[in-house]
Amino acid sequence: MAKYRNSVFYMLMIALFGFIMYWVGNQGKFLEQKNSSDIVTQAVTSEGYFQDFLNSLQHNLEHPLAVLLIQIITIVLVARFFGWIFKKIGQPSVIGEIIAGIALGPSFFGSYFPELSAALFPVESLGNLEFLSQIGLILFMFVVGMELDLKVIKSKANDAIVISHLSIIIPFTLGMVLAYSIFTQFAPPGVEFLSFALFLGIAMSITAFPVLARIVQERDIHKTKLGTVVITAAAADDITAWCILAAVIAIVKAGSFISSLYVIALAIIYVLLMLYMVRPFLKRVADSSSNGKNLTKSLVAIFLITLIISAYATEVIGIHALFGAFMTGAIMPDNMRFRQAFIEKVEDVALTLFLPLFFVYTGLRTEMGLINDAYLWKITGLIILVAVVGKFIGSAFAAKFVGQSWKDSLTIGALMNTRGLMELVVLNIGFDLGVLNGEVFAMMVIMALVTTFMTGPSIDIINKIFKSSDEVIEQVSYKNKFKILFSFANQAKGKKLLLLSNALSKKQINNSSVTALLVAPSDEIFGFEDNYEEEHLDPVIEECQALNQKVNTMFKVSSDVETEIINVANNGDYDLLLVDAGESIFEGTLLGRLLGFTTQIVNPDRILNKVMRKEGLFENTPFNETTHQITLHSKIPTGILIDKNLEKIDTIIIPIFTKDDIFLIEYAQKFIHNNDSQVIIIDVLHQVNHNFMIKELIRSIEQVKPNHISVIDPKDISPEIFSQQDLMVVSIESWKKLIETRSIWLKNIPSVLIFKS
Repeated sequence: MAKYRNSVFYMLMIALFGFIMYWVGNQGKFLEQKNSSDIVTQAVTSEGYFQDFLNSLQHNLEHPLAVLLIQIITIVLVARFFGWIFKKIGQPSVIGEIIAGIALGPSFFGSYFPELSAALFPVESLGNLEFLSQIGLILFMFVVGMELDLKVIKSKANDAIVISHLSIIIPFTLGMVLAYSIFTQFAPPGVEFLSFALFLGIAMSITAFPVLARIVQERDIHKTKLGTVVITAAAADDITAWCILAAVIAIVKAGSFISSLYVIALAIIYVLLMLYMVRPFLKRVADSSSNGKNLTKSLVAIFLITLIISAYATEVIGIHALFGAFMTGAIMPDNMRFRQAFIEKVEDVALTLFLPLFFVYTGLRTEMGLINDAYLWKITGLIILVAVVGKFIGSAFAAKFVGQSWKDSLTIGALMNTRGLMELVVLNIGFDLGVLNGEVFAMMVIMALVTTFMTGPSIDIINKIFKSSDEVIEQVSYKNKFKILFSFANQAKGKKLLLLSNALSKKQINNSSVTALLVAPSDEIFGFEDNYEEEHLDPVIEECQALNQKVNTMFKVSSDVETEIINVANNGDYDLLLVDAGESIFEGTLLGRLLGFTTQIVNPDRILNKVMRKEGLFENTPFNETTHQITLHSKIPTGILIDKNLEKIDTIIIPIFTKDDIFLIEYAQKFIHNNDSQVIIIDVLHQVNHNFMIKELIRSIEQVKPNHISVIDPKDISPEIFSQQDLMVVSIESWKKLIETRSIWLKNIPSVLIFKS
């Protein structure tokens, strides 16, 4: 009876209070009669209950919050799709996201679907989008400031400062000359020439430091002298350009150079306070934290409040809130691990949610239709020419002057010419201040897209032209070798995959090769930790020495990790790719499966795979997304390790379901030959006894290594036999059948190596 007591009590309480609410509701109707004249009735209209429901639904859809939420959903999905397209063609995804903004704006969506565009982006809602995008930009500039390492700039400033400042002053000057030639035709009414010229000058001088840094990392030149010089020059360029921009904004807002001196004086006082009061305070706060990487909520609150106060101060002074955010990031404590931990906290929200809003907000105010005749397109071409000559040629000239080779000088010029997101920030400020009109704004957006887009191809052309004989790497023929490539994301998984590679090849020193591939995830806005390679690769190299295994190592940085791994595997003449299964977030719960299906809808890669029938419509995977894509697109045999504390590979069990599993016997042979492993074959559907090829292959193994391989019937095995093994080897098709027909075996299985042939 005791176990029903709570249920009875619960039902009694619900009934009692339900009756009280019903009685109060009925009694309340008498009050309506006394105040009938004051009641705004929401009674049923003549149109009926259902129409009332539809009217209510319509009202809810038009509520400002509902409009904002559907705008965010649309923007994030479209930006991801365009970013994915440009990533696949080897361009920074930021270009795709900018074009997504233009596509959603009046240039395309508003032009071809005006009613839908008006419903999705009503004019009165753009203010909300603007404020949210500005919040995103403040967080973005805060992180950009944190990514700058002032110590590196100080230590390597000689050549870099010369390159940086010449790469600013040359395009700045050309920008002012350009302004002189187009001022009378394109300057908005009432704008002074000085303001117009200064903004065109600063717009020509910008380098997108985050995009440049990611290109340098992805091309694996960040540890070369060239990479160091160009990153340092871009960082110095960033600091200088934002200081000049602050001064330009001050001049434009003050109305004259003399008036702006007061603003500039306040700005200098602000900078001194930040450097000599706020910076020591933040350092002391960070030092008080016991662990620089684990940030408490109180610590995060202090830094975020400092960020907001700084942004507020610069906005009030008149040099824009973004400068305050950038300054706060730049004076953050020097501990790079601390900075990295803070960046990780901020970047996901800033990158995924807020930055696309900025791109689309920029696109909504970019009217390509304003450039509607040949003359305007000629002016656009002139702007692009001036931008490229000023930045590309100017940077290359400065680099050559300080002693760089022609190839390095031109490469530096190409990299410094990339503008990307930072250019859009400057242009939007100019547009908001009324210095740039719609035509010039659209022309400059096109210039930003072209100069960012041309960076990668320009470097490829330079490398092709200056390819010298000492850069031609001698290709060694490995045709007679068994070549294994294993790719890992962290040192623990790397050691497990190394153990597998060693067990497959260690007695074939002269006839095998093992390559370890580490790909650091990155994107064109925020990068990876500087010590990422040492932290993850060095322990694996130490393990190689312990196993006496010779290993080639390969380290890459990519914003598209799975594609990078697939390209290396498919183009590297390897015989086997080993990867870790990871863990799918979609398994285990109903919500997880629902999210998994939703991800299939919003993930362009998965949509493409389903269209091309590479995977089923409702198929979820036990692997994480990276591993899943690798198994789909890899053109060489791939082994996926599901690790369950794999420490040794002395005993192996292999279930054979079909004759197509014969290739597993060949891998068993390698394990036996190289590692003296004991192998048990489970002849699940009696394929071994009925297949001559399989029987002969097993017999050949027994002749060389007797008592190392045995075949058993499934009716003779007990579930405990699996727990006595170190590893199960199975094909991916048989793994599915195993789950469907022999799930009881899964309770005690050891680590599993699933092969896709």
